[in-house]
Amino acid sequence: MSLDAAYLQYPHRRRGMDHDLYPWSNIADRPPIAWPDGKRVAVAIVISCEFFPLTPSDTPFRAPGHMQTAFPDYRHFTARDYGSRLGVPRLVEALAKVGARASFAMNSAWAERYPDLARAIVAAGHEVIAHSTDMNGTIATGLAEADERALIAASLTGLEAVTGVRPTGWLSIARSQSWNTPRLLAEAGLAYCCDWVNDELPYRMTTPAGPLVNLPLNHELSDRQIIATCQQSADSYAEQLRDAYLWLDGEVDAGGGRLLPIHLTPYISALPYRIDAIEGLLAWLAAQPGAWFARGDELVAASGV
Repeated sequence: MSLDAAYLQYPHRRRGMDHDLYPWSNIADRPPIAWPDGKRVAVAIVISCEFFPLTPSDTPFRAPGHMQTAFPDYRHFTARDYGSRLGVPRLVEALAKVGARASFAMNSAWAERYPDLARAIVAAGHEVIAHSTDMNGTIATGLAEADERALIAASLTGLEAVTGVRPTGWLSIARSQSWNTPRLLAEAGLAYCCDWVNDELPYRMTTPAGPLVNLPLNHELSDRQIIATCQQSADSYAEQLRDAYLWLDGEVDAGGGRLLPIHLTPYISALPYRIDAIEGLLAWLAAQPGAWFARGDELVAASGV
């Protein structure tokens, strides 16, 4: 007995991914992006400022980097606090040395606990990206829509109350979304998110609540993946990012401006035996005539998508 032909028909099948958020396209088929002042490769640095509650909620899942051993897990808790007490100031100083502006993905609870640091980051010309409320504020399908909407609103309101600036960008914990997230982000007035990693340039989504740009923040280029997970050295991490820059720069003449996203975690990259490699990488990037250090909001505006 053969299958009914209708069994193989799927009404929502699309080219690429099966949804209507955006039409699939190959990067080579799009109009080339021209970055300001003739720059070739935009360098988007995103630094995570995260507050990990001592007790993980695990709802709907445990965030990467969360407490691991029996309660109270002071070893991991204080290591995360090290990132705020020492790591963030070191990275802010490293950026200042090369005149680079970056985006800081903040939990609103982090800003509330370290308001002086949050305000100093804004005063230095950096951008704040909303990064949920705290590291228990994870999103996935199964989270009630009303709860997800409230979480997004609480993050934005909390960050604005501390910094005086309402974020226009969003980074979910672990880049995890529900089916509702793009619509709810647009509904909340956000211009872009950094969760989808399927490209190397910004692209526009269309949601029932309005447009939303995705600014890809490639997890494979993060210090968490290369240093913490793959157990490679900071020097190797810096070398890999230099290699990535050179490869992207080599694509520009044929395909237009390119994007190098660098995602840093203060309690990983700002340790005293790693920060020198990070500072060396930033100095090398600053010396490249085609490099443009840009905040996420600047990139989205300049991309024209």
